[in-house]
Amino acid sequence: MVMGSLKEETEVVVVGAGPGGYVAAIRAADLGKEVILVEEREKLGGVCLIEGCIPSKALINAVEVAHNAREAARFGISVGDVRIDVDKLRAFTQGVVDNLTGGVAGLLKRRGVTVVRGRARFSGPNELRIEAPADKGADVGAIGFRHCILATGSCINELPAAYDQPVWHSAQALTIPSVPERLLVVGGGYIGLEMGLVYAGLGSRVTMVEFFPRLLIGADEDLVDVMVRSAAKRFEDILVDSKVTGVEKSAAGFAVTIEKQDGAKERREYDQVLVAIGRRPNTSDLGLETIGLGLDEQRLIPVDERQRTKIPHIYAIGDIVRGPQLAHKASREAKVAAEVIAEEEAAFDNRAIPAVVFTDPEIAWAGITEREAQELGIEVRIGRFPLHALGRAQTLGRTDGLIKVIADPKTHLVRGVGMVGVGVSELISEATLAIEMGATLEDLMVTIHPHPTISEAIMEAAEVAAGHPVHVNPPKKRG
Repeated sequence: MVMGSLKEETEVVVVGAGPGGYVAAIRAADLGKEVILVEEREKLGGVCLIEGCIPSKALINAVEVAHNAREAARFGISVGDVRIDVDKLRAFTQGVVDNLTGGVAGLLKRRGVTVVRGRARFSGPNELRIEAPADKGADVGAIGFRHCILATGSCINELPAAYDQPVWHSAQALTIPSVPERLLVVGGGYIGLEMGLVYAGLGSRVTMVEFFPRLLIGADEDLVDVMVRSAAKRFEDILVDSKVTGVEKSAAGFAVTIEKQDGAKERREYDQVLVAIGRRPNTSDLGLETIGLGLDEQRLIPVDERQRTKIPHIYAIGDIVRGPQLAHKASREAKVAAEVIAEEEAAFDNRAIPAVVFTDPEIAWAGITEREAQELGIEVRIGRFPLHALGRAQTLGRTDGLIKVIADPKTHLVRGVGMVGVGVSELISEATLAIEMGATLEDLMVTIHPHPTISEAIMEAAEVAAGHPVHVNPPKKRG
């Protein structure tokens, strides 16, 4: 790393150009602030855009198109042998990423945001020192600022000692280095599931190992069960209550030792191993100790509802503060921080942050989950509507799934919504809006939903919760 000699001065400096950082820079610039954005990577957009949610969704879409083509025979449509050209798929995915990163650069340029490449560290409460890669050089050595927004994101968890071998992590897997005949995916969270289904769609025989008793431990079990039944048809094996205790190179690829909860061990051979065991916040090596800004027990930066740290002119957003590590949450926090700097009334007071898992079928939820209500002892009323009772689902040949509405039993206020099924990633925003606006079951019931659509299931689930179902059997009468 090399240090430049020039010191810049600005009103606002943003560190990190992901979906939190670049949005904060754009919003602050639109509010009339002079902004410098500091980013280590050559491309703008952060992990989500470059090696996360965007390329993974491009791959997921491609393999689902192929899967649907193969499944079309049940509709009387024969398309012959369906093949995937991996080189063209890589090129398509990279093209999507390049278009979007170029778009971010263009947006920043048109807003007059100055982009500085390099690593930023605090040298004082109002100054950052900038280091750039040796092959790039650096004109800017320091940036003085009135306000700073930290948006440094997260990185892939380091591999345990058991994985002292050249196994893949999720960012590598997204580049499709190869399509292994036998692939072991370690980790049954959303990243592992999405990537496992991608490689199963590409032709790999996929085994998944998960430490906990079930996959997607954070989501409601009734939603996950629907997805697991589908995934089990595409995966060769799903091992829960299991952990990998050793990985060794072998003639075939990798010899993996898997230990069950009861202590029983078995040794299996795989051509490749993909480890997807979560992410950690990028809060190290920022010089936080220099300015007395400490971390909590999760190595996150404490902030208030206005995204301010204990140093009032320094803000933090995204994966380095509490809450789910989601791009859309970071973008919302980014706008709050920029608006607070501009002395506007703003706060991160959202009632719900939607989550989506892009498996097949998709899973989505917002607000309180059924599991959380049980753990917290909160009394709720739940209405479930199965997609097999929905006309649109029947016409699509996709009746696997359900939508449930979780409401307060006295006020009928909608507290949460969960769903699993085809295309539910596009439905969860209605549920999120309902929670944000303080909607009741009656509000969902009297809102006219177009027929025939999957979105009708939200209205139908609300009717079930209210005790007035039309398209499923009514509740049993008491007494």
